[in-house]
Amino acid sequence: MEKPLTILRVSLYHPTLGPSAFANVPPRLQHDTSPLLLGRGQDAHLQLQLPHLSRRHLSLEPYLEKGSAMLAFCLKVLSRKGCVWVNGLTLRYLEQVTLSTVNRLSFSGIQMLVRVEEGTSLEAFVCYFHVSPSPLIYRPEAEETDEWEGISQEQPPPGLG
Repeated sequence: MEKPLTILRVSLYHPTLGPSAFANVPPRLQHDTSPLLLGRGQDAHLQLQLPHLSRRHLSLEPYLEKGSAMLAFCLKVLSRKGCVWVNGLTLRYLEQVTLSTVNRLSFSGIQMLVRVEEGTSLEAFVCYFHVSPSPLIYRPEAEETDEWEGISQEQPPPGLG
C-alpha cells in the first residue's frame, strides 16, 4: 500500500509580468527527497525565466526531523546576488529557514505562498502550482491611533526644543 505524499501547494504571483512569468511551470511536480531547485538554469527543477533570478536561486530541502515520521522542509538561498524574504525574515546567500505550515516568500519580484500538507511517505513529495491573478502578500501600513493623546505632553528640556 502506497503512503500518501507530502503536498506543497504553491501559489505564484508577479506584479508586472503576471501569469506569463510562470508559463513553464507545470501544474504538478512530483520530486524525490533531494533538494528541489528553483531558478532560471537548465538544472533547475522549477525553471522561471526572469531577468533578476539566478540560475540556482533557492532550494526547497526535505528532511526528517528527529522523532518525526513525516517530512519537514527548509528553504535555502543559493543566490549570491539577491535576498529572499520568508515570513518576515530576510535571508541571504546560503542562509536557510525551516518552513512552517503556511509560508510567505518574496524574491526577484515574485510573491510565493507555500502551504505544507503532511503525508507519510519519506521517499517523495508533490508540488501543486497555482498562478494567482492578485497579490499574495500585503505589507500592512502603520495604523493611526489616538494612543499618543493618553500620554502626558511634557515640555522638552531647554536646548532640545
